[in-house]
Amino acid sequence: MKTTIQNEFSAVAQALKAYYDGLYYGDTAALAEVFHPDARYVSASHGELLQLDMQAYLPRVEARSSPESLGEPYGYTLESIALAGTSAASVRMRSSMLGKNFIDFLSMIKVDDTWRIIAKVFDHQDQEPCPAEGGE
Repeated sequence: MKTTIQNEFSAVAQALKAYYDGLYYGDTAALAEVFHPDARYVSASHGELLQLDMQAYLPRVEARSSPESLGEPYGYTLESIALAGTSAASVRMRSSMLGKNFIDFLSMIKVDDTWRIIAKVFDHQDQEPCPAEGGE
């Protein structure tokens, strides 16, 4: 089948759904499939540099309660996909989980006909607490 830009956009979007599903359900096997084994996970939220490889990142996901188990709503916003030919992409997406609002910048590569995340650079802000009903 001939590769088209629309096919690549669809394939990247499918990989992003698998990524978010892995986060939401705490499925580290799914995350290991969507992240390249040499991927990096990087943030400087609140002024602290965090740099992890997959061997350090995946156990963190496994050790925490999943958003699904906490009854959090499922959902993310895919803001943009920028393709560089048919083997590289840059993605911006937003999500809220575990008391934080995230903006992810994901660099993706297509290896062996599969789109995978090679770098996740993100920022997060704590969610504002909801005022109590009947309160001030």
